[in-house]
Amino acid sequence: MVKHASTFIMDTKLIKQFGAKIGSYRIRTERQKKRLRYKDFDKQLLELDFRLNILYKKRWNLGWEPLTPPFQRGWKRFFVLKEDVATGKQAVFFEQLLKKINTTDYSWRKDFTIKKRKRGRKVYLAKEQHLQAPGERNFKKHFSPQEQLFFYEQWRTQYGYRSKHFVFSEPWRFTLTVQPHMISKKRIIDPELSSLIKQTEQYLEKNCYNRRLAKLRAGRLGYKHYRCDPKSKELIFSKKKNVPQWLDEIKSEQFED
Repeated sequence: MVKHASTFIMDTKLIKQFGAKIGSYRIRTERQKKRLRYKDFDKQLLELDFRLNILYKKRWNLGWEPLTPPFQRGWKRFFVLKEDVATGKQAVFFEQLLKKINTTDYSWRKDFTIKKRKRGRKVYLAKEQHLQAPGERNFKKHFSPQEQLFFYEQWRTQYGYRSKHFVFSEPWRFTLTVQPHMISKKRIIDPELSSLIKQTEQYLEKNCYNRRLAKLRAGRLGYKHYRCDPKSKELIFSKKKNVPQWLDEIKSEQFED
């Protein structure tokens, strides 16, 4: 194996200074030291990303608090059993089945119409809503053999891929109903926790560390056209802090709880 010229010069200087025994010791070259610094920085970035994910979960698990009084925000539409099915002998069976394939849609209009342009004029058309058509994997896992008898196979193409789905064969058993969409609770917000998360996100974005993290996680960048603007004036962060200091701050925030 051919060594670099700088390695020979360094070995000669070391041998002259410390003797021939210095060759038996593990002395790193400048290139190895630089590579170790990069590896150590990558480990710190991954740890910072790990701590940030813990903060995300902590913010998500803060819980809810009731709103007094609740307020209405548009309308919601979902499927319910028809009257004759709800009073029949198989009402419980179809009610349990409906819970697995039901869908809920939201709109600001009670009639659930959407505005489209037709022949140069704006018209309101009825918005369609269908039951769920589970895929093959979820269908076999979550539906009993008796429930599977009410479905038929259908191949669908989505995003360029064909996949098998199972469609309910008796949709006439259900009907749509519209109700006010009431907001009766809101998430609990911790201002200090939200501020720490936002500052950390801005720090990673400002220094273009998100690109490096994406490569460390998946081995490649997820978006080819992603660009980071380090001169953005909208991002405000402390220039004196580095990655180890952010790690210490996040760790102290987590240990306080």
